[in-house]
Amino acid sequence: MPELPEVETVRRGLEPTLAGARLVRVEARRPDLRFPFPEGFVQRLTGARIERLDRRAKYLLAPTDRGQTLVMHLGMTGRFEIDDPRAARPERPGDFALAAPADPRHAHVLFETDAGARVTYFDARRFGYMDLVDSEGLEASRWFGGLGPEPLGPALTAAHLAAAFKGRKQGPKTLLLDQRIVAGLGNIYVCEALWRAGISPFKPAGAIRRPKIDALVDAIRAVLAEAIEAGGSTLRDYAGADGALGYFQHSFQAYGREHEPCQRPGCRGVIARAVQGGRSTFYCPEHQT
Repeated sequence: MPELPEVETVRRGLEPTLAGARLVRVEARRPDLRFPFPEGFVQRLTGARIERLDRRAKYLLAPTDRGQTLVMHLGMTGRFEIDDPRAARPERPGDFALAAPADPRHAHVLFETDAGARVTYFDARRFGYMDLVDSEGLEASRWFGGLGPEPLGPALTAAHLAAAFKGRKQGPKTLLLDQRIVAGLGNIYVCEALWRAGISPFKPAGAIRRPKIDALVDAIRAVLAEAIEAGGSTLRDYAGADGALGYFQHSFQAYGREHEPCQRPGCRGVIARAVQGGRSTFYCPEHQT
């Protein structure tokens, strides 16, 4: 499933085409994705102007001039493709590869703008979904009510994590994946952040000392920022809105590196894998204590 850096990369790719654009044509080619489209989905969007393109956690948000926000979640295999002759290809570090074109059989939603651009949403497994929510009550809606702070925003502080960890016996990885504590973190980047901060994913969170929590907040911010800069991580299906594959998977220090020597300077450990809550955890038993 695309995590925060991948969703942010998609947002940045879509923004030049959709922000400020009026939707002159909207086509839903089936009645549902993971969930049914809301009643009047096509009619409520046709003619609306998208004011901007935002992200909250792993959701894309497109507020419109009709007082409603288009909420979009990519699920596991959701992907956008843009046909916009005005759009310049975004800069990326070094050479980058392009994903194969999406299968037209999985083209489920089409947005056409007043500038003649076409944005198509593809989803092979249809685990993604779209909804229309009143903008005024967006944060209290079923998608966002109770979500924790954004990990790249000012509300994620060491004091916030220390309060969330206090007295807890669960490991920090389990708590960081709880969207009520931090919104948008996923398995890959939690593994990477804990590796950088030198914190065991199994240690009772309430026993983690404040200097380590300070380091963890810094590690979360750094790993997410670096992943966004690299266009996210492509492990299977993910591609940006310009069709480019992510490159951060080549910078993983823990995730997917089972049996490989730990790359932390001076560490003699070997990356191990365990299962927590049905998800793979990759860590170094030597320096993550």
